[in-house]
Amino acid sequence: MTVTIALFTRDLRVRDNPMLTAAVREGAAVVPLFVVDEQIVAGRSSPNQARFLAAALAELDTALHAAGGWLVVRYGDVVDAVDRVAREVHADSVHVARDVSWYSRKREAALRERLARRSCLLHAHPASITAVDPAELSPSTGRDHFAVFAPYYRRWLDTPLRRPLHAPRELIVPVPVTGEPLPDYAAHGRTGSPRLAVGGAITGRKLLAEWLSGAVLDYANHSDDLAADATSRLSPYLHFGCLSPTEVRTRTDLSSAGGQAFARQLAWRDFNHQLLAARPDAGWHDYRTRRTAWREDPAAVAAWRGGRTGYPVVDAGLRQLLEEGWMPGRARLIAASFLTKTLGIDWRIGADHFREWLVDADVANNQLNWQWVAGTGTDTRPNRVLNPLRQAERHDPDGEYVRRWIPELAHLPGAAVHRPWRAAVSPDIYPAPLVEFPGM
Repeated sequence: MTVTIALFTRDLRVRDNPMLTAAVREGAAVVPLFVVDEQIVAGRSSPNQARFLAAALAELDTALHAAGGWLVVRYGDVVDAVDRVAREVHADSVHVARDVSWYSRKREAALRERLARRSCLLHAHPASITAVDPAELSPSTGRDHFAVFAPYYRRWLDTPLRRPLHAPRELIVPVPVTGEPLPDYAAHGRTGSPRLAVGGAITGRKLLAEWLSGAVLDYANHSDDLAADATSRLSPYLHFGCLSPTEVRTRTDLSSAGGQAFARQLAWRDFNHQLLAARPDAGWHDYRTRRTAWREDPAAVAAWRGGRTGYPVVDAGLRQLLEEGWMPGRARLIAASFLTKTLGIDWRIGADHFREWLVDADVANNQLNWQWVAGTGTDTRPNRVLNPLRQAERHDPDGEYVRRWIPELAHLPGAAVHRPWRAAVSPDIYPAPLVEFPGM
């Protein structure tokens, strides 16, 4: 009997999962496996991602049960754990989604080498983490990746996509294989943000259906409106693979301006992945060399992290991050620009803070978006600076967003909330600005 292992990583779903479909097609029996990676757990303390992951794994297990299977969970080093399971069930092959980070590529190579010792094949499936495989698009100049988004986006739109795959109707799991309990991070005091979204494919698909049924139509006009909360909030589900980016792209109607604007964001996500695939070290090294040294200012960094910079539109976003583990894209841009361009602080410090709290943070999008803002990435205008007062006037003109997240300023009416120093708000209540900007 042919036995395969379906190794879940950042593709925690049963619908439109090329890895799972291929494993079921090949094997008379399949082991749906997830390894709680000790290197990731030990190397990154992210209570929000841990809680979201735990919920996503529980929903994945529920979906597998509907097909007659279950999720086998193991803990430890991924290569060792997969090798042990392959030995236990005499697996003929292992299927996994191909990813682009330095760590995932190292993991794939190590898995391939280890499994080959027992004549077990490893199949890595592209276009599972992204809608378009990073290796599929390359510029006509001969470079290995696009460094400018606009031409990439045009090619991305013209790239044919595979049809979304159905969930397996039936799974047969080898009876002898055993697993360990699903992770329960709450039991270890890993609380994180109190208003964190619930993880999982079941929840994600409900949100996607609601988004595509109407809200996406207003996305082009209101995505930067901070108070409107008019973004999809689907990024965490895409990050963990609870939703298939291919299916999301396929189901998005491009005949509307909102659908086009939303698709553009999906393409931007793929753009960052193809850049990281070509330049794996861009996750921690400058993509483009910065000529000026970064400043060291621990007090300013602490104020920024705590949402106490003295600029309400900056602080509101950072406080939302701590409360929800999420920020709208415009708030991320404002906060990142303030840290890197205004305070002159190394983008890696901000990226680390986001990785600690953002439930959707990954190497491709978090690190490379930070580099874009900091002027070390692919931005064609690397010297641009976002004035927080102008950003507030444009994207929170009535101050509703600020009052929502900074209650000590809720008594200030309208746009006055963006300049509390003019209202003589005591620094004991809300801090004075760290720096000065034109228009204060």
